[in-house]
Amino acid sequence: MTAHEHRAWSRGSYAQAMYAPQPALPLSLCDAEGWCLPLDLERWRARADAGDRTVLGRCTGRVLDIGCGSGRLVEELAGRGGHVLGIDVCPSAVITTVCRGGMAMSRSVFDPLPDEGRWGTALLLDGNIGIGGDPRRLLRRVRDLVHQEGLLLVETAAADVDQRRRVRIHAGRRPVSAVFPWDTVGTEALSRHAVSEGWREAERWSAGGRYFVALRAND
Repeated sequence: MTAHEHRAWSRGSYAQAMYAPQPALPLSLCDAEGWCLPLDLERWRARADAGDRTVLGRCTGRVLDIGCGSGRLVEELAGRGGHVLGIDVCPSAVITTVCRGGMAMSRSVFDPLPDEGRWGTALLLDGNIGIGGDPRRLLRRVRDLVHQEGLLLVETAAADVDQRRRVRIHAGRRPVSAVFPWDTVGTEALSRHAVSEGWREAERWSAGGRYFVALRAND
């Protein structure tokens, strides 16, 4: 994760949106060519929905939620009695997660983390496969975090894409962050990347117009 990416998520409009009942303007990721990806903050700040629960029902062992945001997944799993930790570079997201009754810490996935190599399941939902702008590097890092039979549950793009972009966070039409790398990855592309980074595809499914892949660590 670059310094610009870290600052984009940890400060400014996105960080403030973790607390605000509703952002004054919609937030999105946009590049210089006109591509935009809306940030679905209303859903992210709500309780876990039916699509989320199809993912959470597949979790095994201790769960690491990478890019936990405002903590809806941590809250749901903790409420089921699970051992779950959320990590996020945004301090206000971490505070919000803790206020919802979950455990969270302000860390990047690329920082040293507790219990590396011993997590049963890792989560990359809500587009978080884009973290760092290099899916293979991210998959390689997560492989080091889970145990030998660990599971990675990923939400993928609806389209069959594999795109690297240079984006900024926008509030409405106005850029409110520096440029940082981001990628969007569809199901087929994810499976291709996973094979070279110590994973095999175990399952794919869709729910509520969202698409998911379960990856199992290779021994």
